[in-house]
Amino acid sequence: MKSLQIRYFFLLLLIVKSTSVLAQEELINEKFNQYSGTVVDFKTGNPLVFASLIINNSNISSITNTDGEFSLKVPENLSDASLTINFLGYHKKVILLKDLQKVKNKIMLHASVVKLSEVVVSVSKDAKSLVRATFKKKGENCLNQQVKMTAFYRETIKKKKRNVSLSEAIVNIYKQPYTNSKRDHIKLLKARKSTDYTRLDTVAVKLQGGPFNALYIDLMKYPQYLFTEDSFDLYNYTFDASTSIDNRPVFVVNFKQLTYIEEPLYYGKLFIDAESLALKSAVFHLNVSNKKLASELFVKKKPKDINVEPLSIAYRVDYLERNSKWYYSYSNAQLTFKIDKKNKWFDAVFTLKSEMAVTDWSIIDKKESLKFNERMSPSIIISDEASGFSDPKFWGAYNVIEPEKSIESAIKKIKRQLTKMNKN
Repeated sequence: MKSLQIRYFFLLLLIVKSTSVLAQEELINEKFNQYSGTVVDFKTGNPLVFASLIINNSNISSITNTDGEFSLKVPENLSDASLTINFLGYHKKVILLKDLQKVKNKIMLHASVVKLSEVVVSVSKDAKSLVRATFKKKGENCLNQQVKMTAFYRETIKKKKRNVSLSEAIVNIYKQPYTNSKRDHIKLLKARKSTDYTRLDTVAVKLQGGPFNALYIDLMKYPQYLFTEDSFDLYNYTFDASTSIDNRPVFVVNFKQLTYIEEPLYYGKLFIDAESLALKSAVFHLNVSNKKLASELFVKKKPKDINVEPLSIAYRVDYLERNSKWYYSYSNAQLTFKIDKKNKWFDAVFTLKSEMAVTDWSIIDKKESLKFNERMSPSIIISDEASGFSDPKFWGAYNVIEPEKSIESAIKKIKRQLTKMNKN
């Protein structure tokens, strides 16, 4: 069979033996109120991962981490506003900010059971046709104005279960209309990082592409990375049990490459709003059964005596809706792989994770654009473009994703090390 012209998601992995550091900072002094807590299931108390939190009548939003925890910074002039919390398969909840505590809020959501009406189901009996309709309607459903988004980006590298590298950044995304073929641009506002290369043995593992890794998972803007005209018919599409988001019925469509296809393709689920046919969320994986080919797709540079074997490659993208228009809100990519040296007793498992959450956005004038010298390169390595974890108020009024427990522990350790260094 002729080789497929599939465009794979970014060059995710770069293995080298050297590093450099460039510090960059920009501080803001906006007055704000900060609220933190957890979002959990009402019955079980289990944390709800990646629940969205939106300040009503604004574009300010955040998301819970893998522990269900959140931190939300709201300008003082919005202190009378209300907060809406949404999660897949649950009833939304609206809370007045004045009813929240500053810390230790526990927000409980109730699971919802939604049965799609016979009328809605009759419109889309064919899962494949439904997916095609979703992408055809992006001009109607998605933002078709140029917007500037503020987003928080984090990437981590773990060796087994221990963090060896942590990089974070605040960026501006100059997002083009969804019907426009022009690519989005990114400007780096501020960043920080810490890498313990002593835990990486003789190889330094880096993630190339930075925020672009997360941005290109926006399937409605970049469908060519998953469903090209050549590859769309190479998948099998089936309906899964329906669910709800924001009290609205949602189709769940499974997709998986056809069995006779040898090249690595993707498999996963698409969550499609039953009323508008807008894509609300997508969770998918790359088929890595062909280890050699999967490795060649993602490793850009490595020493000759190193073998790299991908174990899993997973992606997620979420969209939010405002004024009947859907926009990119959150995405993540995670690669787990094993490294071993040829003819040597050495192997290690690494996990690289890249995630980005849009925390605010505004429509900008068509003439406004990012200067060429301010544009971040798609080949950037964030861990080489940042430094420092010493300032506890580093992010100022910017909203960020609350760090997971392991990341939080790593940050505390970094701060303790810096304190000792300053004393000496």
